[in-house]
Amino acid sequence: MGKLLALALVGIVGALIGERIVSFRNSVCASRKVTPKRLPNCHLVKGIEFGSEDIDILPNGLAFISSGFKYPTLKSFVPDKSGEILLMDLNENNPRATEVKISSGFNLVSFNPHGISTFIDKDDTVYLFVVNHPKGKSTVELFQFVEKDRSLVHLKTFRHELLQSVNDILALSPDTFYATNDKYFTEPTLALLEMFLGLPWTNVVYYSPKEVKEVAKGFYIANGINISPNGQYVYVADFQGHNIHVFEKHANSSLTPVKVLQLDTLVDNIFVDPYTGDLWVGCSPNGLKLFLYDPENPPGSEVLRIQDIHSEKPTVTQVYADDGSELQGSSVAAVHANKLLIGTVFHRALSCDL
Repeated sequence: MGKLLALALVGIVGALIGERIVSFRNSVCASRKVTPKRLPNCHLVKGIEFGSEDIDILPNGLAFISSGFKYPTLKSFVPDKSGEILLMDLNENNPRATEVKISSGFNLVSFNPHGISTFIDKDDTVYLFVVNHPKGKSTVELFQFVEKDRSLVHLKTFRHELLQSVNDILALSPDTFYATNDKYFTEPTLALLEMFLGLPWTNVVYYSPKEVKEVAKGFYIANGINISPNGQYVYVADFQGHNIHVFEKHANSSLTPVKVLQLDTLVDNIFVDPYTGDLWVGCSPNGLKLFLYDPENPPGSEVLRIQDIHSEKPTVTQVYADDGSELQGSSVAAVHANKLLIGTVFHRALSCDL
């Protein structure tokens, strides 16, 4: 009887593990194939060699780019080089990305930038929020952009126990923001186990000088976050859930769920067109290739455009797709003046005409 019970338990455990393996492979789109879909007049951006994980573009055409992001389970072509913030002027005929000088006193050696977000106050002062992972920790750095010499002055570092593993950020004022936490465990092995088990433990946190609180939860990997042009709705990408959540934003900064748009890809950063309200999303069509990097079979790239997301039937268009031969591991897509910038986690960046 004891042996039969033991065999039964082994069988049950084996079945559960098998189910999780299948579910995990589906959750990272492991078997999805990419059929290339190219755009006209595309070229790799000069000055970007080691990643362009997130991009934010000011109304005047200046684009901030986070580069050199490193994480234990992701490829890095320059593991010993610090991360940096790059700047591109999209008004130039052949713009290239250049490193932005950061004021002295900020620890550049351990700078590991991730998600970024800009805020412009009533005096036209530009603030740049940067998610930073120095030595595996998680902080949010606040910079002021100096137009005269196009440099950044470090103003403040935000830390809080609720900001345990920040992925992306949405600036609301010079001292207020929403942030997505992409995992509950910060230790890499436990974080991978959390992902494998499909635990919906990640969230969105609201931060202000007076109050820090969780405003949304239940995501598998809470990733990109952005806001509608009228400020009424907040969009959150769930990377492993393959979807985008739409929330109504209230005066007290709480969020109420409105709808979920399901997609057939791993959604990363969200860029919102300030004129049309369209969502542009950088995606990973096959996550297993992203995490298990093989230069002979690199991760592909995909860009989706979502129109009328608040309607009953939003229009989802695959604007760009590549099998990794042109661009590896896309993470963001941003538009300005009929130009599309596609950024990547650790590869280069692509500029295309729309």
